[in-house]
Amino acid sequence: MKGNACRRVGMDSLKVELPKETTTEQLLAEIEKLNANPDVHGILLQHPVPEQIDERACFDAISLAKDVDGVTCLGFGRMAMGEAAYGSATPAGIMTILQENKIEIAGKHAVVVGRSAILGKPMAMMLLQANATVTICHSRTQNLPELVKQADIIVGAVGKAELILKDWIKQGAVVVDAGFHPRDGGGVGDIQLVGIEEIASAYTPVPGGVGPMTITTLIRQTVEAAEKALA
Repeated sequence: MKGNACRRVGMDSLKVELPKETTTEQLLAEIEKLNANPDVHGILLQHPVPEQIDERACFDAISLAKDVDGVTCLGFGRMAMGEAAYGSATPAGIMTILQENKIEIAGKHAVVVGRSAILGKPMAMMLLQANATVTICHSRTQNLPELVKQADIIVGAVGKAELILKDWIKQGAVVVDAGFHPRDGGGVGDIQLVGIEEIASAYTPVPGGVGPMTITTLIRQTVEAAEKALA
């Protein structure tokens, strides 16, 4: 899917496929080759990786200048502190959706359900940078329905099918569903979306909502990285 998107916009992509028995050291060596290649402007490590691989070490081996998926600790730290860095692609895509649709963020209560390093945490930081008041919920959160009910903006990023029920969402809330779970030839998200149009002032469908913006953000940030490298 990502390769096809690159071709549509005239961008070359290189797919490096390694055996499932690949070790952390071997993967790190491949990443270093890409870091050193001046013709490569963005590096995306497809995850999850096989269990024998230290995913965090491999993420952090990616050059900050080529970290177009915003997965390095250094990139996340810079982004959280308001410094220049490429944001994690899915939350950055969600921010574009909100901003392009003129959804008011400043002063609003945003509830992010999920705390993963590549989605929930960076999503919360980006909303905070946009002056929202942010609550992060997770598997140990108590009274989740009550917290969701307070949200002006709710982001489902928990990775469990329809965990967040429609009845938890207050009238007029903005609903963003970043999940996808195959079901009956189609798919559902992390939020129960059937009938959501009667409650939400705006919402992202599943599929076809957040997913395309993730790929668009990856391409946009790769173009930005190339422009900086060639300047």
